[in-house]
This record gives sequence, C-alpha cells and structure tokens, in this order.
Amino acid sequence: MSVMPDIQGQPLVGVTVVDLSQIYNGPYATFLMAAAGARVIKIEPPGGEPLRRRGVVGGAALPFAMLNGCKECVVLDLKSEAGKDALLAMVRQADVLVENYAPGTMDRLGLGSATLQALNPRLIYASSSGFGSDGPYAKYPAMDLTVQAMSGVMDTTGFPDRPPVKAGPALCDFFAGVHLYGAVMTALFERERTGVARRLEVAMQDAVYASLSSSLGMHWGNQGKQNAPPPRTGNRHGGMAESPYNVYPTSDGYIAIICVGDVHWANLAHAMGRPDLPTDPRFAGLKQRVAAMDEVDAIVSGWTSIHTKADAFRILMDNKVPCAPVRNLDEVMNDPNMHARGALQWQDHPDLGRIVVQHSPMRYADSPLVELRPSRALGRDTDAVVEEFAGGDLPVPAHASRKS
Repeated sequence: MSVMPDIQGQPLVGVTVVDLSQIYNGPYATFLMAAAGARVIKIEPPGGEPLRRRGVVGGAALPFAMLNGCKECVVLDLKSEAGKDALLAMVRQADVLVENYAPGTMDRLGLGSATLQALNPRLIYASSSGFGSDGPYAKYPAMDLTVQAMSGVMDTTGFPDRPPVKAGPALCDFFAGVHLYGAVMTALFERERTGVARRLEVAMQDAVYASLSSSLGMHWGNQGKQNAPPPRTGNRHGGMAESPYNVYPTSDGYIAIICVGDVHWANLAHAMGRPDLPTDPRFAGLKQRVAAMDEVDAIVSGWTSIHTKADAFRILMDNKVPCAPVRNLDEVMNDPNMHARGALQWQDHPDLGRIVVQHSPMRYADSPLVELRPSRALGRDTDAVVEEFAGGDLPVPAHASRKS
C-alpha cells in the first residue's frame, strides 16, 4: 500500500489525482490539490521530468521541491506496454488525470481522453497547453517566455523608451496553473451533482489575457490618436490612470507609493509636510494629477529621497498612504507575515538541506494546514503504487523502480 500518511480534515481527502504534468503549470495545480488533501501520484519518465533534471544547474533544484512536495513519485515509461498498463491500472481508480504535454501527445501514446474516460467514466481529464488544442496556434512551442511574448505581457512590461522585457515571475505558467486547479474543482463539483466527468482544458494564453486590463484600457482609449504612447509604462499605472503611482527612490533603496483617490493624496501631502498640495489647482483632482504626472513624481521623489526606506514606510503608514518598501528576494523568503501564517515554511529536505517552501494560498476553516512533506526521490514510490493499483497482476515496469 501507499507509504504516504493519510491527510485528515481537508476538502479533497479521498480524491486521487494522477499527475503527468511537468515544469510549473500543471505541477502547481496538482500541488494545490495535494495541499487540499488529495492523493497526488506524480508520474515521471525514466530520468525524471524536465524540472527535476534542471536541478543539476545551481539552485534550480529548489523549484521542483517547491511544487512537488506531498506527492508520491512514480517512474513509468509510457512508450512501453508495461508502463502503459501500469498507468491504466491507476486510471481505473483515479478521480482526476492532469497532463500538460503538447496537444496530441497523449493520443499518439494511445492514452488520450477518449481512451481513459472509456476505461473510467468518472475520470476528469484535465490538460493545459500554451495556446490550446483547437486553434491555429496549437502546435506553437509553449514556454512561459513564448507565451509572454505572444500574449502581450512582454509588450506591456518595461519602460516606454526601452525594448520590451519579460516579467520576472513565470506569470503565464502560474496563472494557467491556478486556472487549471479551478477548472478541476469545478468539474469535481459538477461530477458530484450530475455524475458527469468532463474533459477540460486551460490555455496559458487565455489565462493571462484578463491581467492586461489596465493596459488594454489605455490602448482602447488611444485608438485613432496620432503618436499614441507605447503600452510600456515602467512602474507607473498600466493604464496611466493613477497619480502618484510609481516606485520612488529613498536614501537606501526604493518604495512603491499609490494614491487611489483624493483622500490618499491629501494624506501623502500631510506626510510630506506639503499642506498646500491638495488645494493646488494643478493637483486638486485625479485628472489634474495624471496630466501633471511628471511634476507629481518629482515632488514625491524629492521627499522620499531624503528618507530611508524604513523611515518613509513608517511615516506613510502612519498617515494611511498605500505603500510598500521594494524588498529583495532574501527579505521575501524570510517574510515574517508569511512565516507567521504558515504560507512560507522552513523544511529540512533530504537532498537540498534547509529550504523555504510555500504552502497553498487557500485556507479552509477548521482544517489545519497539511504538513508539507519534502519532494520525493525519482521513482521512490513506483513499487508500492504499481503493486497497490495493479493488485500484483502487473510486474513493476523495468527500470522504473527507485528505492533511494
């Protein structure tokens, strides 16, 4: 039987997920399922999935550990009959299968949704890809970088007088992962009500479009105008519809400040010792401040630059001005709020040593957080899982077992 301990008090206890996904997109969705109590069986090819193999480069092993804790790890060669038979044995008893191969890959292996759902009519078959399986872009290579380029994320990131740049985080991968999780939960809800198990799909390009809202609003408003500004606004508001809204220099770093309305502007003026600003006709309303954005930013920068980041933050918070210091990754990894809430946790990993891993952002009342067990060695659970699901009727696929 499984070597993984039971998880009590979580909403997905009793749900079994076969996870064929790789890199970030699918593995984050299935991590959220595991953190909600589902049993997630991660299937990897011989040698491991690409994210695991990437671990030979510096600290690149950390992302695999972050996204694949609380999962059982099984190695199957799905190009072999033994590997396919083992997968089919799991599918017969599973609730969900998740994959993010290129569209058509599972069909070419003889393991497409029609085959698997005929074997198990209660199986929810979930897939994710860069551009979807039914459009003209279906065969385009889909990595976070390529989807950022194609989706408009890259064109709206950076400063107007410089070339477009990618967003630092892998936004398209993780936006799709969150949507994939939501789609699976929706399908599970429907299955409980109707008995119908659907095939579902999430495309990375689709998942990120709505996040362009501010930039799209500015673009729409500039249609037909000559010499319309480029969509890249640096650290200013994506729709150029808020002022002040920027990252401002301090004596030892930077601080982000936003004034959503006139009250915030009045509070900021008070904090800066400039009671004249709220009644100055150049800055009295949002429309005026947006029109005078450069001058507003110069005034705010003049004040922030003579304060430390910490002092500016303290003064602004005391005056109820929305702001935040710009922090580095070391500060973020040690964030006291996230650690206090269990959103970040220290973990003694058998291969990586002491690391910081994230928990699910979703909390369920009266249920304690699932223990974040470390990611497992490649194929660590192959023997136990194949024996459990196949009932001894299948041999463990050759070269698949790993007991390290």
